[in-house]
Amino acid sequence: MSGVNRVREGEQIIIAKAGKPIARLVPMVERPAWHLPGSTNGKVTIAPHFDAPLPEAILREFEE
Repeated sequence: MSGVNRVREGEQIIIAKAGKPIARLVPMVERPAWHLPGSTNGKVTIAPHFDAPLPEAILREFEE
């Protein structure tokens, strides 16, 4: 059975180079065909300061 057919049947295949895993081939999971508008009302909140600047210590970590 080919690798693609094995994945289609649910198997995960690890692709490696020089013995080190670099990728995983997994079956696609179908997404629901519909989304009910408003279905997340009351489940998701955004803090009023979500886009406030990060502290300098954290910004330095990104630059290192």
